[in-house]
Amino acid sequence: MNQLIEFSVKNFRSIKERATLSLVASKKLVSQESSVDEGAVFDVDEEYALLKSVAIYGANASGKSNVMAAVNVLKGMVLNSSRETAATQPISVEPFRLDQQTADEASSFEIVFLMGDSTYRYGFDATAERVTGEWLFVSSGGREKTLFTRTVDGITVGRSRLFREGKGLEERTRANALFLSVVAQFNGALAVAIQKWFSESLKTISGLDDAGYLGYTISRCDDEEGRSSIANFVRALDVGIDDISISKVPLRDSLPHELPSEIRQLILAKNDGDVARVSTSHKVFGSEGRVIGVAVFDFEKQESEGTQKIFALAGPLIDTLKNGRVLFVDEIDARLHPLLTIAIIRLFNSAATNSKNAQLIFTTHDTNVLSADVLRRDQVWFTEKDRYGASLLYSLLEYKPRNDSSLAKNYLQGRYGAIPVLGGLASFFDLKAADAQ
Repeated sequence: MNQLIEFSVKNFRSIKERATLSLVASKKLVSQESSVDEGAVFDVDEEYALLKSVAIYGANASGKSNVMAAVNVLKGMVLNSSRETAATQPISVEPFRLDQQTADEASSFEIVFLMGDSTYRYGFDATAERVTGEWLFVSSGGREKTLFTRTVDGITVGRSRLFREGKGLEERTRANALFLSVVAQFNGALAVAIQKWFSESLKTISGLDDAGYLGYTISRCDDEEGRSSIANFVRALDVGIDDISISKVPLRDSLPHELPSEIRQLILAKNDGDVARVSTSHKVFGSEGRVIGVAVFDFEKQESEGTQKIFALAGPLIDTLKNGRVLFVDEIDARLHPLLTIAIIRLFNSAATNSKNAQLIFTTHDTNVLSADVLRRDQVWFTEKDRYGASLLYSLLEYKPRNDSSLAKNYLQGRYGAIPVLGGLASFFDLKAADAQ
């Protein structure tokens, strides 16, 4: 198993107090639609089960994206902090600045995850200048053991033989580097395995930035099996594409003609190789509805932004489902029809299409997803800012909604918070009209 159990963050951007996102399924919850319970939950052992997907709702600027950003900081530090290039770089943390006390305190990150048959709890505290705390614990059979702890006074490797690889490396750890990353750099077996979990099992993407993962999807089309699986995925979502092909063209031929010559020369000086070009095939129909041919479209110029996003998402989604990974997606519904968003969620909430128990954590504004036949009540989370500008993260279960509640209606009516307050707009236009007279 390589699943996420929970993630916590404190004093980071708009998040002041410790906020914890848990993927542990509620034992007592029974959904109105039994099929949702059957597909959205998987047992870890006799003690608890985990959710396959979680949605985070909230108004704009409420802190949803900061939860995602915190995951990226944790992952980036684990993978890169011990590199020489990071020796003089500040740590990319940003404390909560609307409180005089927290502005000078360390940010804190912690993750609890499954790797193999064991549960690991890892985290660190850091300012921009140094790591002020770090810890790693492991539990198997319900008992937690200390692998190492770190304070500003030093690093202590636990008595357990499970992390002997860390012995002797305490003094080799820079103030702005993680001890876990240093041990992995020296090929400590467990540290390398944990670093690999962060690299391969934990993925984050933005639904607003297709370019960030389009290249990965294109690379998956290098072999026929990968291209076929992506084409089938896009075809199943009914956007009119019948097939996909990838060709290589010289970069100089793919640059826009209107590009200034100086910029063109600068680009070609750095890279004058080939680039991938995506083409899509669409059926052409005759007057009697019969297929009489195929029309080939230039993907970037002739397909809609929504279709381009679906194709770009195909690679990460298929990879996550196929390999049982954990995928965070910020603004998953941007430029997608609500039914497409629901279809993607159902891929994860299904034993048939998600046999490896992959997990999807996503932020969204789409209330169509707030339906009893799409999500369980423990799969819904909210972010909201308090009167002091601090983001709160909380579960729908805190409101104890009835099994037959109309979640979308109640949410839009403000019963769960986490919506924008827009009462002042009318008076704004009245004032503008008065000023014009």
